[in-house]
Amino acid sequence: MNVTGIQEETESEVDQEINPCAMLLVEQDIEDTAAKDELLVNLHSVKSNVVIRQLPSQGISFKLWPAATTLVSLLDNHNNTAFSSLFDPTSSSPLRILELGSGTGIVGIAAAAILGAHVMLTDLAHAIPNLKFNAEANSKMIGVNGGKVEVTAMAWGEEKQMEHVKGKEEFDIVMGSDLVYHDHLYDPLLRTLRFFLLGDQVNKDRVFVMAHSKRWKKESVFFKKANKDFHVEVIHRDDPRNGDRVGILVCTFIAKNNKKKKVEGANDNQSN
Repeated sequence: MNVTGIQEETESEVDQEINPCAMLLVEQDIEDTAAKDELLVNLHSVKSNVVIRQLPSQGISFKLWPAATTLVSLLDNHNNTAFSSLFDPTSSSPLRILELGSGTGIVGIAAAAILGAHVMLTDLAHAIPNLKFNAEANSKMIGVNGGKVEVTAMAWGEEKQMEHVKGKEEFDIVMGSDLVYHDHLYDPLLRTLRFFLLGDQVNKDRVFVMAHSKRWKKESVFFKKANKDFHVEVIHRDDPRNGDRVGILVCTFIAKNNKKKKVEGANDNQSN
């Protein structure tokens, strides 16, 4: 499905309210502890568990959301899913992944543990202490396959903060889950994607992988804007669960100018 299909499908749905408690995916691989502030997530591929601290009273950044569990599941089975080509490193160096809006950090921590990737978790400043707590709590498990996790604050669209993050690492993949929910964040998110995926300073092809929970018709605006700069494709879909009317979409965003450069490069080689 391309971006037109996403827009049409999103526009046809009835708006839903965000309800973290109702939307949590509680499955056999995700176990609530008695204290209700931690989740134990089993990663079959590495035969280990991730422990995530939740602090739901502090806001939406401190709760596990369904789209994140979808990404974790796909990562855990990446050799048998559409992720297989995305997450196979093309060199002997570890994959370098930037996660936007990391929240509890479950996706980035899982990516580091499963893929042996070097992952940068980012979110707003108020979420950083809990992100660091979760990264440190899982550091031993992350390191078994050579993975590494760093944590830093980054507001979308803030150039100085983005420059700081970019200066730390040259990223192969950008990831995020449940990022499209407040319309005032659409443009800052798109500025962030353009910064990391577009422009002369980007010397290699990159992909943004986003898991998205459709909630409101207005979300089609984001995809329409994104289509100006990116080829957007749905690579995975989860069926609705727990009474929800819609499921989770996983999309890839690939810069259109990168594809143009590829074509121009191929034409140049043929003419030589």
